[in-house]
Amino acid sequence: MPTTAAPGAKTAAGETTTSTARGSTADDTLVRKSRDAGVISGGHLVAKALKNEGVDTIFTLCGGHIIDIYDGCVDEGIRIIDVRHEQVAAHAADGYARQTGKLGCVVTTAGPGCTNAITGIATAFRSESPVLHIGGQGALTQHMMGSLQDLPHVDIMRPITKFAAGVRSTERVADMISMAARECFAGAPGPAYLEIPRDVLDREIDLAKAVIPQPGHYRASTRALGDPADIEKLADLLVGAERPVILIGSQVWTCRGHEAAIDLVRALDIPAYFNGSGRGLLPPGDPHHFDRTRRDGFDKADVIVIVGTPFDFRMGYGRRLGRNAQVVQIDMDYRTVGKNRDIALGLVGDPGVILAQVRQAATGRIAKPAAQKRREWMAELRAAEEVATEKLMPLFRADRSPIHPYRVAWEINEFLTDDTIYIGDGGDVVTISAQAVRPHKPGHWMDPGALGSLGVGTGFALAAKLAHPGKEVLCYYGDGSFGMTAFDMETANRFGAPYIAVIGNNSAMNQIRYGQLAKYGEQRGNVGNLLSDVPFGKFAEMLGGYGEEVRLSKEIAPALRRAREAVRRDGKSAVVNIWVDPREYAPGTKAQTMYK
Repeated sequence: MPTTAAPGAKTAAGETTTSTARGSTADDTLVRKSRDAGVISGGHLVAKALKNEGVDTIFTLCGGHIIDIYDGCVDEGIRIIDVRHEQVAAHAADGYARQTGKLGCVVTTAGPGCTNAITGIATAFRSESPVLHIGGQGALTQHMMGSLQDLPHVDIMRPITKFAAGVRSTERVADMISMAARECFAGAPGPAYLEIPRDVLDREIDLAKAVIPQPGHYRASTRALGDPADIEKLADLLVGAERPVILIGSQVWTCRGHEAAIDLVRALDIPAYFNGSGRGLLPPGDPHHFDRTRRDGFDKADVIVIVGTPFDFRMGYGRRLGRNAQVVQIDMDYRTVGKNRDIALGLVGDPGVILAQVRQAATGRIAKPAAQKRREWMAELRAAEEVATEKLMPLFRADRSPIHPYRVAWEINEFLTDDTIYIGDGGDVVTISAQAVRPHKPGHWMDPGALGSLGVGTGFALAAKLAHPGKEVLCYYGDGSFGMTAFDMETANRFGAPYIAVIGNNSAMNQIRYGQLAKYGEQRGNVGNLLSDVPFGKFAEMLGGYGEEVRLSKEIAPALRRAREAVRRDGKSAVVNIWVDPREYAPGTKAQTMYK
């Protein structure tokens, strides 16, 4: 009897199997007539359209409404990653888009399949990540009859997507997918949703009547130039500035404009700060890389350039920028520029292209007196950086039990290599690690983004490892966020995408707990935020991987090394469960800055 390889395993030909191969045989009797009769089904049109859009992987959880899409993906060579919860599928599609720069794709069944993915799509929406969500629906012939899992998906998804629509005929399937994909990349990227009823997917039509846009034939450049007059204005501002600073946000990585950003700050000697996916654009130790002096930099700067990040709560809605500075904002979305505070100049377009234009317009024009002032400014900020680091070192080096969370973040930073992608998933976990973890390369930092979603880590880790099999992936979770999506660690193992999970375990939802304690006191402050003491190291062992509990600071580094060795040796994810002090909080949590 013929056998099949396990999903994620390598065949003799070196190909990777997917879960759709389960139960198939060499003399498969379920070959569709569309393969040799000049007809094609809606599901196969979906797959052809996705391939045209550059999609090589879909993330999904199976459902009867969408199975013909799987059949088409098998024919088109599109990898199918089936997870245990649709939230993880959506986060993974988002993470895959962030890591590859291509369109991410999540496919869900109707009803709860769609609603389970909402958090992931909303996260992509606030993070400006290009994700196409394809959802199933009951047959058109059953419209408003109460079919299985029927919901108004398009209406539900419209507020958290750039585009949401239903496909009403098989002939339009591929055309509508292309339309949705274009919307994902129009201006600032974001997600789109397409609902496709089951009979539209199952119906077969004459291949000659199918509208299938040819790959590359309808593409337009998304790398929009800045207005030449405004480029000159910004160049003039930077040439004359004595104390300029630049904040580089996620859009710079999203549009892969990091090289232009790096060239600009080095050519013009501008201190650079980073947030979101912008972290890692400059390596630790680079003379233009600053991170602990942002408040000083913003307060004392004469020109502040904000690139690819909104004036949202993370920026104090723009109020944290110096009142005496000329503020310039560069963004891919016109609606973002000047929102929440006035600016001196706004430019809309591709951040990488605009920064390259500015560099060309400004290079060689800085007079010697201004250049000297700028060097003094850089030295002033560097000295302040060193002072700030020294103030943090007692926390980074704290040796006590329970373990100080700052010590965990510091040890993780020391553990990173040039090929480690770092993911933060939690509240204080992300806030604290942002003060310690310095990724070595562009694209090596991932976090929940502006929505603040817990549970992103497992999907992000799965996607990052699938996108970059040769890189190490480390996800640092809070114990609350780990519990939300941890079972899809099995999915990562099943598809040969193991990663290192580190958990800062304080048995609480601690970022929220602090505010409750401060507002209601000890008697009521612990309501709804305390968790059990769970030895998560055993979870990894249950899945066939390596797990370890760490209660002493000196054991963190050896435990991380053992986890790395185990992942490389066994091909299974490892969990290092570190018991941290529940009485310690991030400064932002104590000041409740996320609400101000």
